[in-house]
Amino acid sequence: DRDVTGVQTCALPIWRGAILEIAFVAAPFLIAALVVGIGIALLQTATQLQESSLSFVPKLIAALVVLALCGHLLLDRLGRGAQRAFEAAADTRQASS
Repeated sequence: DRDVTGVQTCALPIWRGAILEIAFVAAPFLIAALVVGIGIALLQTATQLQESSLSFVPKLIAALVVLALCGHLLLDRLGRGAQRAFEAAADTRQASS
């Protein structure tokens, strides 16, 4: 019972860090899609043109632009986060032994 509580206490920061890393990596894509989506919605409202592909294609292009501009930084951050998670998991395993 005591070992399970210790492992849970050590595992919670790993999970918290993983969730934060996912949020930081996803945020640029989500923000770009949100901004483009609002812009396209305003354009569709002003012109009364309701075409579904008109909203999808610009969002896809915005996501590709974010990937081209920030992809290496996001992948580096994700890699460092994974490395920290594996190191913390190894430390948790050693601590429970």
